[in-house]
Formats: sequence, C-alpha cells, structure tokens
Amino acid sequence: MHDIRFIRENPEAFDAGLARRGLPAQAAELIALDEERRAATTAVQQAQSRRNEASKLIGAAMAKGDKDGAEALKAEVAKLKDEMPAMEARAEELAQRLKAALEIIPNLPASDVPDGAGEEDNVEVSRWGTPREFTFAPKEHADIAPALGMDFETGARLSGARFTFLRGDMARLHRALGQFMLDTQTREQGYEECNPPVLVGDDAMYGTDKLPKFAEDSFCTTNGRWLIPTSEVSLTASVMGELLDEAALPMRLTALTLCFRSEAGAAGRDTRGFIRQHQFEKCELVSIVRPEDSEEEHKKMTRAAETILERLALPYRKLLLCTGDMGFGARKTYDLEVWLPGQGAYREISSCSNTGDFQARRMNTRYRAQGEKKTEFVHTLNGSGLAVGRTLVAVIENYQNADGSVTVPDALLPYMGGVTKLEPAA
Repeated sequence: MHDIRFIRENPEAFDAGLARRGLPAQAAELIALDEERRAATTAVQQAQSRRNEASKLIGAAMAKGDKDGAEALKAEVAKLKDEMPAMEARAEELAQRLKAALEIIPNLPASDVPDGAGEEDNVEVSRWGTPREFTFAPKEHADIAPALGMDFETGARLSGARFTFLRGDMARLHRALGQFMLDTQTREQGYEECNPPVLVGDDAMYGTDKLPKFAEDSFCTTNGRWLIPTSEVSLTASVMGELLDEAALPMRLTALTLCFRSEAGAAGRDTRGFIRQHQFEKCELVSIVRPEDSEEEHKKMTRAAETILERLALPYRKLLLCTGDMGFGARKTYDLEVWLPGQGAYREISSCSNTGDFQARRMNTRYRAQGEKKTEFVHTLNGSGLAVGRTLVAVIENYQNADGSVTVPDALLPYMGGVTKLEPAA
C-alpha cells in the first residue's frame, strides 16, 4: 500500500515510478480524491465540534432566560444531527474510494532495478556451476519420471489437470528435498522453523498483497477461507497489526508447507510435467527487518536460496528482474533459474523479493526503535528456499542416467534410507 502523504509531497517521483512500471500517471487523480476526502472529514469534524458547542450553549441561554436563543440553538443542533450521518457517510465513501485506488497500484521499483517491459529485459547477475556433458541425449523429466513413480495419470484422475501422485522412492526423494531445505535454512541460515496454517482469512491475504487484485489466482473455500498460494502469507501475516520492539528484529521465519494456486493467469503454460502444479510444496523464507537493513537482508536471503542449489550441485544463474517482470508487491527481486538439460534452458526455481514497507502498511505492522517514541513501518522480504517440486524436476534431469535411472545427489543421501538411485519399474 502506498502512503498518500508521500504522493502529496512527491507527485513527480510517484508518477515517475509508475512510468517505470509501464503505468500512466496517477498522482494528480489520487491527490484530488484525497483533498476531497480530507475536506469531507474536516466538515464532519467541524459539524461535530459546532454541535457540541451549541449543545453547551443551550444551557447557558436557558440560565439567562434567553428562550429564543435557546430554541435557535436547539434547532441548529437538530439540523446538524440530521445532516451529519450523510456527511459521515460521504467522508467514509471517499476514504474507501481512496483506499480502493491505492490498493491496486503496484509497489514502486527501487532505483537500481533495471527498466524493461518483460523477462527479456532481466539482467543476469551471475552464474554458478557448469552444465553436465551427457554421453547421451538428456530427456525432459516428464519422459523419465513416470517409470520412477511420478504418476501423472492417477493425479489427473483424482483431481484433474496439474495434480500429480508421487509413489515409492520418487515420493521419498521429494520428501528428502523438502527436509534438506528446511534443515539447511534453520541450522545454517538462522531461520526459525514454523508450522503455520495453510487456510487463512481475508486480512492475511490482503496484508500480503494477494487481495483484492489476485483473488482469481487462489482457491477460496466455501466458508471464506483461502488456501495459501505460499506460506509467505501465513509467515508475514503472523506479525499483522503488531508493534514490535527493535530488539525482536530481524525476524527470520521459514516453513515447509503445501501451497495452492489456481494458475488463472498462466493458462497454457507448462501444462506438461511437474513444473506448474495447482498443489505443491515450498520451503518459504520470510524476513521482517528495520528499513535500513532490508537491502542487506535481501542479499542474505537470496544467498540462502543459492546455497541449496550449490549443495545439490545444480547449475543456476541469478537474475535481477526488470521493472516489467517484477511481482506486484516487490520493489526489487532476484530470480534464481536452474539449468534443465532436458529442456536445454534455465528455468525459475526461486524468487526473492524485497517489498519495503509496502506490505507492512497494508498489515499496519510497525516497530519502535529503542529510546524513541515515534514508530516506523517494518520492511518485509520473502523468497523460496526452494520450490520443492521444481527442485525435484532439476534433480531428475541433471542426475539422469542413460538407462532411465536417476542418481540421488550426495546431499540427500542421509535422508534416503540407503536408496542411492531411483530405478525405473521393470
């Protein structure tokens, strides 16, 4: 959520930020609506003040025997009483209109975010690892995995398209990946393990900028709860409405949870295989920090995600997303893309974003610096450390063998109970 005071004081800078997002100028319209709202609010306050004053003057007039004066004051109070509900309703209507206008405007990009229209304008920051040289033509995971226990047909029969049923060692490898990620983030990167709800209310979704703009991308239950699209929602909203002590910051939270996405905005993309599912697991990373610490925290979070890929010896590249490819709530985002030899391409496996105070304003989450009376909004960050299903895809493709088997990466062997290779069914 944007601060209307910032927009009033910096209209050119606000519109310039929107222009970098490919959006038209909106400052003048927002300021005009805010002025109308403020005028309506002032009118209500003045009417209330005059009503209170006139009510007190009635008694004084009666004490002086000024009956006509008292009657005139009574008439004025009655008139104000009749007029004020409409005035209050108008002020509230304008406040809601302003809120509705502000809540669908994306975050402004940081100054060092490259300009661009889409993913083709993202900037590659670095690469790690050398893609394996195969002695045979590597296959895509969707061609290898069914014989190893990735059952697309049963998943589709049970739940429809973009659901998958994992069996045997494939299911175990999937579980091992999630456990390995969670252990690494908690034991080495300083994140606190959490086990949050995967059903949340409107406030949690709104506070983490998933509502109202992206309602169609998530699943809603018949009683009005939302299946989380990522545990960013639960973890970040865990401090919703709170006033935090500076000593509690930074807060670093992680969770391995099921996630659910309707993929309404991704029709036709990655329909084959395990890359884009309606239900998946992800090891989420969330940080809640002081504003002056968020840039360094963003680097730390991204590095925590990179560590998982390096431990698994999966080649990847890091991209700084351009203005046209960033998410709605982000002011700056790094994407990690893993090498998939079957596709001969790098594909997204993690996205780490700094949202600044954008979510904190929506959640009304502040902190008070030690010795200060003034409070400030915290900064929030979120990232994948990593998406489990996509990491499974990367392991299958990078560790595939000519006979259709898949070798288990060394880092996962402690989790596999002696299984060192996934063998195709006879």
